[in-house]
Amino acid sequence: MPIVVDIDVMLARRKMSVGELADRVGITPANLAVLKNGRAKAVRFTTLAALCEALKCQPGDLLRWEAEDAASE
Repeated sequence: MPIVVDIDVMLARRKMSVGELADRVGITPANLAVLKNGRAKAVRFTTLAALCEALKCQPGDLLRWEAEDAASE
């Protein structure tokens, strides 16, 4: 998938655990793991906003686009 989730980067910068972030955002650690490992198919804007508030960052700090393959263009 061309959308990459960089929650791990922000967790490291903020010295925060997955469990702590999940508590602050109000989601289960399992659902946060699905999101941070790139297995999620969608994310609610309310969840994205809560992640940004907890991590004191912008959505672009958590999500980025990468081309899948130059040959497929």
